[in-house]
Amino acid sequence: MERYDIAIIGTGPAGLSAAITAKIRNKSVLLLGSRDLSMKIQKAHTIQNYLGLPDVSGEELADAFSKHLEQQEISITEDKVSAVYAMGDYFSIMAAKENYEASTLILATGIPTGKTYPGEEKFLGRGVSYCATCDAPLYKGKKAVIVGFSPKEEAEAEFMAEIADEVLYIPMYPDEVQLSEKIKMVRETPVAVEGIKQAERLVTNANTYETDGIFFLRESVSPGQLVPGLELEERHVKVTRRMETNISGCFACGDIVGTPYQYIKSAGEGNVAVLSAVSYLDQKKRK
Repeated sequence: MERYDIAIIGTGPAGLSAAITAKIRNKSVLLLGSRDLSMKIQKAHTIQNYLGLPDVSGEELADAFSKHLEQQEISITEDKVSAVYAMGDYFSIMAAKENYEASTLILATGIPTGKTYPGEEKFLGRGVSYCATCDAPLYKGKKAVIVGFSPKEEAEAEFMAEIADEVLYIPMYPDEVQLSEKIKMVRETPVAVEGIKQAERLVTNANTYETDGIFFLRESVSPGQLVPGLELEERHVKVTRRMETNISGCFACGDIVGTPYQYIKSAGEGNVAVLSAVSYLDQKKRK
């Protein structure tokens, strides 16, 4: 398996800035995220404080970012990361399509929207998961509940339905749901996850569903859930001025490390984070 010098999770200003500087510094880069870049940027009407680009629209800024990536021949790997484990000399990145390895890690995932449900974090890894395609083989002949936060998660439900005996889908978005007949869909609101040693039930505002597994498919998850052992300050990752986390070789930047939530601040932090990662790699080589 190829081991990258630097893995970057997130394709907002922080992650893209880090990727470009890493490429300039001649490091092998794995950039994981959406090729559509940040939806926060795409939906911005006018951005007035991005240096050199006064009154730029979000769409225009995203287009400029994409062109810069193309110029540097940086590709985006669209794969949903479910967990990252520090293995000592490298990081093991578990994703929906495949697994990856990198000597250093930069987290630039932004702020996850929405709070976790009671019992969700308690049973994480014990019947609660954030990636249906990753864990689907474990549910052969079993029941699964999938809570999807965007229409694209319907594909994961279909994949699960090919393996599990029963799949219940709960959409948390208003769009029309398009699923095959083998999947049951209800429009209810999750309230809590219940169980003893592992998740056994999902309680909604209308019913209680017995199940073998519950999947919460959000755009992003809490960084503490993504990287076990990561130190947080409330919902932000705790970092130094060099964007270092408490885990050696792991750095974080952008909205994930705190306010102000500004595009130009995120881009600057991405630059700092990757320069720190490069320095870390150089120090390892000298030892």
